[in-house]
Amino acid sequence: MTSPDFVSLGMPATVTDGQRDVLLAAPRGYCAGVDRAVITVEKALDLYGAPVYVRKQIVHNKHVVQGLERRGAIFVEELDQVPEGSTVVFSAHGVSPAVHLAAAERNLKTVDATCPLVTKVHHEAKRFAKEDYHILLIGHAGHEEVEGTAGEAPDHITLVQTPSDVDGLEFAEGTKLSWLSQTTLSVDETMETVDRLREKFPQLLDPPSDDICYATQNRQLAVKEIARSSDLVVVVGSSNSSNSVRLVEVALEAGAKAAYRVDDVTELEDSWFEGVESVGVTSGASVPEDLVEGVLDFLVERGYPVATAVHTAQESLIFALPPELRRDMRAAKLEGSGVG
Repeated sequence: MTSPDFVSLGMPATVTDGQRDVLLAAPRGYCAGVDRAVITVEKALDLYGAPVYVRKQIVHNKHVVQGLERRGAIFVEELDQVPEGSTVVFSAHGVSPAVHLAAAERNLKTVDATCPLVTKVHHEAKRFAKEDYHILLIGHAGHEEVEGTAGEAPDHITLVQTPSDVDGLEFAEGTKLSWLSQTTLSVDETMETVDRLREKFPQLLDPPSDDICYATQNRQLAVKEIARSSDLVVVVGSSNSSNSVRLVEVALEAGAKAAYRVDDVTELEDSWFEGVESVGVTSGASVPEDLVEGVLDFLVERGYPVATAVHTAQESLIFALPPELRRDMRAAKLEGSGVG
């Protein structure tokens, strides 16, 4: 596919009346935590051999999961599905201490691919609980990240899913309160919830830094930029990807006339593009770039021009692989070289 033209950082995206345009959000797709998690499973398969078990989806994208399954990864919901003594990778979304304990009881070799930004939230939860704060965790019930964070201090955490939930919260006078959040939420909605919490509980203590991850924020800012000039925004991402679902909502709030989430090009419908001159395209943080390229090719085949990339941020963050995996890789390298 032809490489897209580029709009300079900070330059507004504009569309000329009567002229078709495709605006491609940048940044989009893989973040550092997702890249680390996927590579972790790939390296584990290379090092330990198949099968390698993975608790839950390593990242929330069905194409990534299917690709790893073809290489020998086996995805399970819970550890009792993993044969004792096997290798298991924990997903990027993190797990509770109870899961670590269950793995030890089954004599499982664990590789923890939890995103370091999620681990940071876990540390904050433990610190607040140790200091006897009650934690208001902003997030979605049932999401793996929320379950992992809540598991760090279950007696000290109350889940707050929406701003309207704040009205029903009551705590004894003198209760020390703090807040944390799931890393993949809408920045705007999270801050609306925080503002409601502060209004009701003036003593509310903030975390030491914003919990919404840099990649989530950057992708939301990028989709806002293209949505202002788009009749239609296509978000590539799976339905269980919280950050992908949020991108659709953010696009609509930012002014897009319509916005759809698709797993890949096969889910696009020609009827969506009737009368549409300007199309915005982006992808969630767990989406491989080839899935985006499929959407861009679809548009070119229907008479749209090569996409113009609209840059709103530069990303260069890289996370090291899990220490237990790096240790075993070093040991295997030394053994292979005959050193020891």
